[in-house]
Amino acid sequence: MAKKVTVTLVDDFDGEAAADETVEFALDGVTYEIDLSNKNAGKLRADLKQWIEAGRRVGGRRRGRSAGSGRGRAAIDREQSAAIREWARRNGHNVSTRGRIPAEVIDAFHAAT
Repeated sequence: MAKKVTVTLVDDFDGEAAADETVEFALDGVTYEIDLSNKNAGKLRADLKQWIEAGRRVGGRRRGRSAGSGRGRAAIDREQSAAIREWARRNGHNVSTRGRIPAEVIDAFHAAT
């Protein structure tokens, strides 16, 4: 016998209507999600409108980082790090004995080798 399972999202605010959308908002550094009917989502947006208009936008819509996004570089091992530092010193670059090697130095090393 086949079974059919139906999941119905219920409006988190009033518990009455079916939820049509998930609304995300943040306050005091905490991000919240609430499932709302179109009617209650509109009411929430209308209630927040005056506060949003008086505030400053500090970010856009963020839905998490996708794989491969950002500048990111592959980590370098100790041997390669030591070789880059040695090359940099011989070629007039100022690098510390420990810590992160500036990207410009790494790029110059790769361009020269």
